[in-house]
Amino acid sequence: MSGQPLLPGGIGSAQQTTLGVMGGGQLGRMFVQAAQRMGYFTVVLDPDVISPAGLVSHYHIRTSYLDEQGLAQLMQRCAAITTEFENVPAPALVTLGAARPVAPGAEAVGIAQDRIKEKAHFVRCRVPCAPYAVIETAAQLAAILSEEPSAASDLFPGILKTARLGYDGKGQIRVKNRAELGVAWNELKAVPCVLESMLPLKAECSVIVARGSDGVMVNLPVQLNLHREGILAVTSVFDGNIPSALAEKAVIASKAIAAELQYVGVLCVEFFVLQDDTLIVNEMAPRPHNSGHYSLDACDQSQFELQVRTLAGLPLVQPRQHCPAIMLNLLGDLWQDNKTPPWDQVLALAGTHLHLYGKLTATKGRKMGHLTVTGASVANVQVTALTAAHILGIEAF
Repeated sequence: MSGQPLLPGGIGSAQQTTLGVMGGGQLGRMFVQAAQRMGYFTVVLDPDVISPAGLVSHYHIRTSYLDEQGLAQLMQRCAAITTEFENVPAPALVTLGAARPVAPGAEAVGIAQDRIKEKAHFVRCRVPCAPYAVIETAAQLAAILSEEPSAASDLFPGILKTARLGYDGKGQIRVKNRAELGVAWNELKAVPCVLESMLPLKAECSVIVARGSDGVMVNLPVQLNLHREGILAVTSVFDGNIPSALAEKAVIASKAIAAELQYVGVLCVEFFVLQDDTLIVNEMAPRPHNSGHYSLDACDQSQFELQVRTLAGLPLVQPRQHCPAIMLNLLGDLWQDNKTPPWDQVLALAGTHLHLYGKLTATKGRKMGHLTVTGASVANVQVTALTAAHILGIEAF
């Protein structure tokens, strides 16, 4: 991406700059809302007639992600195009990138779509990751199963993860030993997988990085994350949430990962903190991330404004967090028996910010929204967040 920035707010319908997004979920919805607030027109391509992003966008192209007519219409309407989820078909991004600026590009998305390529990228960047083994064939599985017990001891207990299309704990099976590994690989339909060692975790954290086409990079503060059943439950962001030296290492590693890719856009890198305070990279997401949603209420620039800026070629300025924040993920479990949760009681608490994504059906584990709590002090925010969790029936943290 090069040339002049795509400026918003033209006069007359013919001069309005339009930005497009592949995918109509909640991340697309919040991108659309950020772009519209800044004065851009927006287009969403998503096959779902009632997709959250499609419902709020100026235009909604209702086709599959590889539909030639849909892609042609998107290119015709848009000056630049982004994506809201990493599993958008990379060939579609190649097609779009031949005619319009696309950020992130197909190559970066393709690496993030495949755990095998992703692990290799981390190794190239010299960012430590957990011990792992690639299992793409029965021969590779047999090699691990036939090794001396000590040869692969650092892989067990482990987690077998599908190389592609895994998210929120899906496509993953824990294995204690070689016998369980063989069963698990068959359970995952013998698709290409990565076996990762399960390490003694102290904490999990993530970093949101934004990189422009000129190589300028900025980042949000390091986010401390709590997962339950493979799904993000709580994100806490304030000074001292993790030791400053670890936070600095996480930011440096995240920027190295983005720079090596020549990445353009918003990138989230997730890390494990081990019991001895070693920092280990887990995975990356080539898009805004659930753990960065607090930035809508607690920072002077949200991760979605950063996404707009990188896509449009606008200047990147280091974001500033103006208050402590805790974010609670709101899953479909809260809508028990189709009853609406008591939002009035939650919103009676000072510093609460409710974000619902416009989804019309609630199922267990489905991300329906998030609640961000902000306040003048960490203690105040923690008390309010725990009170809100109690009201909603969310497990304390």
